[in-house]
Amino acid sequence: MTIIPRESHNISRKDISENALKVLYRLNKAGFEAYLVGGGVRDLLLGKKPKDFDVTTNATPEQMRKLFRNCRLVGRRFRLAHVMFGPEVIEVATFRGHHQSEEAPDDRNSSQRGQNGMLLRDNIFGSIEDDAQRRDLTINSLYYNVADFTVRDYVGGLQDLQQGIIRLIGDPETRYREDPVRMLRVVRFAARLEMSVAPETAEPIPRLATLLNDIPPARLFEESLKLLQTGYGYSTYLMLREYQLFQPLFPTITRYFTENGDSPMERMVIQVLKNTDSRIHNDMRVNPAFLFAAMFWYPQLEASQQIAQESGLTWFDAFALAMNDTLDEACRALAIPKRITTLIRDIWQLQLRMSRRHGKRAWKLMEHPKFRAAYDLLALRAEVENNAELLRLSSWWGEFQSAAPPQQKTMLNTLGDDPAPRRKTRRPRRRPSGPRRDSNSAT
Repeated sequence: MTIIPRESHNISRKDISENALKVLYRLNKAGFEAYLVGGGVRDLLLGKKPKDFDVTTNATPEQMRKLFRNCRLVGRRFRLAHVMFGPEVIEVATFRGHHQSEEAPDDRNSSQRGQNGMLLRDNIFGSIEDDAQRRDLTINSLYYNVADFTVRDYVGGLQDLQQGIIRLIGDPETRYREDPVRMLRVVRFAARLEMSVAPETAEPIPRLATLLNDIPPARLFEESLKLLQTGYGYSTYLMLREYQLFQPLFPTITRYFTENGDSPMERMVIQVLKNTDSRIHNDMRVNPAFLFAAMFWYPQLEASQQIAQESGLTWFDAFALAMNDTLDEACRALAIPKRITTLIRDIWQLQLRMSRRHGKRAWKLMEHPKFRAAYDLLALRAEVENNAELLRLSSWWGEFQSAAPPQQKTMLNTLGDDPAPRRKTRRPRRRPSGPRRDSNSAT
């Protein structure tokens, strides 16, 4: 163990949440050990503002519940205490211990593994030394002691932090098999902190990437948001592809990857991630529905064309059926909530309507709650494809939105004939022909 005294580090109590300090002080006063740990300590040492503060202690979850009236216990796989202070939640974990070879008779202090080595339940308690070894990354295994203002380092985390290295604690393959999501965490922190991955930490990842298929899709959905919607999505995407982790998360998209990486779909993914990063860094809101609508647009388009050709359905009917197929496949890997898939469907369906602007259609279209998102996707498609037709349509809608009503009326009156008549049904009994595409259809 290395102890870093107060004068040798930059952490100050004034930078720590008052509520986190309350939890630490009360635990110490009650005779328990308690430390600030994890990302909060890491970010403070890097001079960043932590987004949350986690505490670890030798108090058990049941002792925490008795000590804090505003505490609730959560989790089954990892038993945690959440101390509630209005909107702020201080997460408190009991020191983790090493796994036992046999199941402990007391289920509250036991571990359980699946056949592939994955931890299904892990409620073994131990000492702070055990806890440090049980954490995932060295840079996340640093402990701040509010009692004497020191930082404790049991695994060389401070040196890795200073050298910019992401290193897994323990045998990498064993740790990845315990929890395959650790592979995603390695990539996420490397991209976010602009650090390199230690060779022994990186080596097993491509070999074990398929273990992510054993993770519940709901958990992978939450992880995908952390990967792509926290301001470092583009650099994370590059690393996910490098370590072959993108495919288990987005098999629908990976199918359309090309050798040169320059297909419209790949350019779309890159551009929407860059745009998302920019919005987050400028404190603008982002919506996962738009991100996924853009990422899955070209697989959706391909599926629509295939259904239309094989079934003889109208383009709009084929497009509607394809939405079911595309989103069903996406949700098998990531359990995208229905509230989000509903918005994705709206954004996609509006793409078909945006070229039909005559009469009151344009004004009515702008009243749709997802019109702005649909327009942004149209503009993105035009940029990615560099398609003159889409560029004109995107430019028209951009001007129409900002124009005064009299000018809007003039713009509508000068459109001429409706440029997007409905596609006709291709009937199988007639001479074969593909679904007719109209020159100005925004699909």
